Amino acid sequence: MAKKDYYELLGLEKGASEDDIKKAFRKMALQYHPDRNKDNKEAEEKFKEVNEAYQVLSDPQKKSQYDQFGHVDNNGQGGFDGGFDFSEMGGFGDIFESFFGGGFSGKNRRNGPAKGADLEYNLNLTFEEAVFGVEKEVSITRSENCEECHGSGAKVGTSPKTCDKCGGTGQIRVQRNTPLGSFVTMATCDKCTGNGKIISEPCHRCHGKGKERKQIKIPVTMPAGVDNGNVLPLRGKGEAGANGGPSGDLYVNIKVANHPVFKRNGFDINMDTHITFAKATLGTDIKVPTVDGDVSYKIPAGTQSGTKFRLKAKGVPKLNSYGRGDQFVNVIVDIPKVLNERQKEALKLYMEAGGEIPVEEGKKSLKDKLKDLKEDIKDSLK
Repeated sequence: MAKKDYYELLGLEKGASEDDIKKAFRKMALQYHPDRNKDNKEAEEKFKEVNEAYQVLSDPQKKSQYDQFGHVDNNGQGGFDGGFDFSEMGGFGDIFESFFGGGFSGKNRRNGPAKGADLEYNLNLTFEEAVFGVEKEVSITRSENCEECHGSGAKVGTSPKTCDKCGGTGQIRVQRNTPLGSFVTMATCDKCTGNGKIISEPCHRCHGKGKERKQIKIPVTMPAGVDNGNVLPLRGKGEAGANGGPSGDLYVNIKVANHPVFKRNGFDINMDTHITFAKATLGTDIKVPTVDGDVSYKIPAGTQSGTKFRLKAKGVPKLNSYGRGDQFVNVIVDIPKVLNERQKEALKLYMEAGGEIPVEEGKKSLKDKLKDLKEDIKDSLK
């Protein structure tokens, strides 16, 4: 049988560095691992050869012997020798875990402090509450540390014990023997179910969970100027943390109701006001509603429909800043659809005063008379 070129098996040149050898092995092992190539004898054999090459080239003494003589004295034993602990491969174990399930990492994953989950709450505000700010109280249900055991889960006067099987890591090493060698993986400790601690006498209030569900009320100060869609974070008001970790946060989502008169545009407020044709023509004083109350405004004579005027600093207070936006009032001139006799006569007089000829009911206008004359001439020429 021809001798195997271990460098060629790993796709390397002779004299490759230790780091290059490790990277090449990771790549080849993932490609030919039996768990990814079910019932593929060729891949199984290739995986075995790759492991054999790595066993030699990763060992400085064996690598030196192989580089010098082209073979390694294994005392008559071929293949790779016995167990191979994937936990020694560092990040390689995490790659295998994502592909094949189970843990290969040899790191001690102790159950350290963990931040609690974040919560959300939808808070409804009126238009005015959003403009000027308001004090509110929200009611939520969340997990809190048990008042009796203070989160330990153990009966008062006792304390949890470190699991003697996993040493408090919550994981144990499991060795699996296969025809290709021995593989070491990590699994959840079956004695403490991954908690790393054993509670002999559970707290009677939380039954060993260390947490209890509670409905609580939290005061919320809503600043002036908030708008629909804004989110107010309340740090540390979410779910309780685990193993002494900090609590999560509470995010308050703001929903602002529509107003029957005002429409908000950033920190400005828009609104419409209706006036009659006569008032728009002659000018008038009107009362304009604002979020601060009614104010007087003089409409100048000759104001056209669609004219906008500004009430300075009558808008929304600028959030986390100084000053306020403005209020813009859109003037709509209403044209009457129905007139009484006096109104009609008044408008006729207005037209006559301006040099216009009003059309009386039952009488033809000059334009109509000219049209009739034109038609008569056409008829006479036929």
